[in-house]
Amino acid sequence: MRTIISYTFVQEFFETMDWSTLLSPKRLGSKGTLGPVTNEDRTQFQRDYDRIIFSSPFRRMQNKTQVFPLPEHIFVHNRLTHSLEVASVGRSLGNLLSEYLLEIHQDNPLIHEIGTIVSTACLAHDLGNPPFGHSGEAAISNYFNKASGQKFKDQLSEGEWKDFTCFDGNANAFRTLTHQFNGKREGGFALTYSTLASIVKYPYESVKATKPKFGFFQSDKENYYHIANELGIAKREDGSFARHPLVYLVEAADDICYQIMDLEDAFKLGILHYDRIRALFQNFFTEERIERFEKTFTQVSDINEQISYLRANVIGELIYRCIDIFKDNYDAIMAGTFAGSLIDQLPGKQAAAMKEVQCISFGEIYAHRSVVEIEIAGYKIIGTLLEEFVDAIMNTDKKDKYSQKILSLLPGQFKTDEDSVYLKIQSVVDFVSGMTDIFALDLYRKIKGISLPGVV
Repeated sequence: MRTIISYTFVQEFFETMDWSTLLSPKRLGSKGTLGPVTNEDRTQFQRDYDRIIFSSPFRRMQNKTQVFPLPEHIFVHNRLTHSLEVASVGRSLGNLLSEYLLEIHQDNPLIHEIGTIVSTACLAHDLGNPPFGHSGEAAISNYFNKASGQKFKDQLSEGEWKDFTCFDGNANAFRTLTHQFNGKREGGFALTYSTLASIVKYPYESVKATKPKFGFFQSDKENYYHIANELGIAKREDGSFARHPLVYLVEAADDICYQIMDLEDAFKLGILHYDRIRALFQNFFTEERIERFEKTFTQVSDINEQISYLRANVIGELIYRCIDIFKDNYDAIMAGTFAGSLIDQLPGKQAAAMKEVQCISFGEIYAHRSVVEIEIAGYKIIGTLLEEFVDAIMNTDKKDKYSQKILSLLPGQFKTDEDSVYLKIQSVVDFVSGMTDIFALDLYRKIKGISLPGVV
């Protein structure tokens, strides 16, 4: 049963969105005509998926921390494996929504592509995240809020300043995918409008953010506005946009994976014991389901396999719960009035189980010494790299040999001839945020003289 909402209210502030415009094979930066959308080896949306898979920013995520530092003998998640798992869950959510929508939109052939669009957006959702886990964003913001980057505040507009002081990996992912870096083609990855809109969880600029989360930088605002208008995404009263409906599925896939998979990693690293993880996972289910698990465990005695089995069942349960929530709130989502996330609307038993998982994650997993140590290192490394490169790029003295040598380390795609303070600083932020953990640490050591090439 769908949630009943007041269409009088909706029509006053919103236009109800339509799948006939929300699903579009048009590509950012493409001025020519598109080939056929169907009856081809790959659809336009499948091509989006392949472009992400084969891209350098995607490969670099294998050396970017997700939560835990990468140990020598135990495999835990990095940004790459996390993104692949999110894409798998996102595909399932998208396919289930597609089945539902085909009952009422049989005349739209692109409905079949929703699973691919969501899966592709899930692959790309973390492309803009800096090195050193979740603290990477905070480390960049810290440089401008509390370190030497404060001196640039008076040279930037309010929006430009907030782009840096509230630096957000979501906005940086949109930039990574859409910005024309030096030597690159117009439109960045030249993805379809629908795929790009599906990654923007916070469809507003930094000055309109009520918390330090936003969807695009000042430099990329026009790209998003163009995409949103082309797709017919609903506008809010303040001129900002509602979410593209598929964003809710991308967000749900991410929420499911990082909350649940972090528990499994904590078990593998010995941070949380077997009995505790097992209880946390079983909390999502009825007694009848738990009894069925017990029967399975009489045949599967390996505790690692048992935890993996429970984890898989939890993910499956949450997938179906989230798609039911989407259906129940379909009218509000399409009108742009639905607030919060799908995970926020879980029913009683699953909501309580997820709340307990979140409490333990923040209280014991994310606060674990190994996690905190890499976060502290990230602050130091990222802050130092930003200071060195920003000072160098802002130095107008062409005879300053040190600054020139620092700038010689800046790859060509990030160099700029712009006079704008904002764009100069942003070119450095682009460089640093795209680094892997290993590259950032290595460059930090060399700049600080801690290690030298060829010297043991």
